[in-house]
Amino acid sequence: MQQFSDTGKTPFIQNMIEMAKQNTNYREAIWTGEEMQVTLMSIPAGHGDIGMEIHPTHDQLLFLAAGTGTVQMGDHKDHITIKKTVKAGDTVIVPKNIWHNITNSGDAPMQVISVYAPVQHPAGIVQEHKPS
Repeated sequence: MQQFSDTGKTPFIQNMIEMAKQNTNYREAIWTGEEMQVTLMSIPAGHGDIGMEIHPTHDQLLFLAAGTGTVQMGDHKDHITIKKTVKAGDTVIVPKNIWHNITNSGDAPMQVISVYAPVQHPAGIVQEHKPS
């Protein structure tokens, strides 16, 4: 498994697209600061997803470095008003308090760069697989 170090609170200059393409972990923090966090995600083929979720205090930016999928968003878990196909190069911004999910619709892992503001996960977190 490829693993990177969380270099948060220091300047960061890297090719995150290439890092995302190399990442094999479900989630890995690569930069955790005081007000923002950057993680890499690898969402498995065969309709893997992040799961319908909401961040009551966090905005989130998702950038697809590789793969194709479907994004769903809405103001209630049972009231999804946005369903859109996304591909490598697309950016999805999820405001706080919006239910959302992203599902891999391709036959290869979907490689995602996720930015949380403020920080969402413990610094340096590495999750090989999606939590149950």
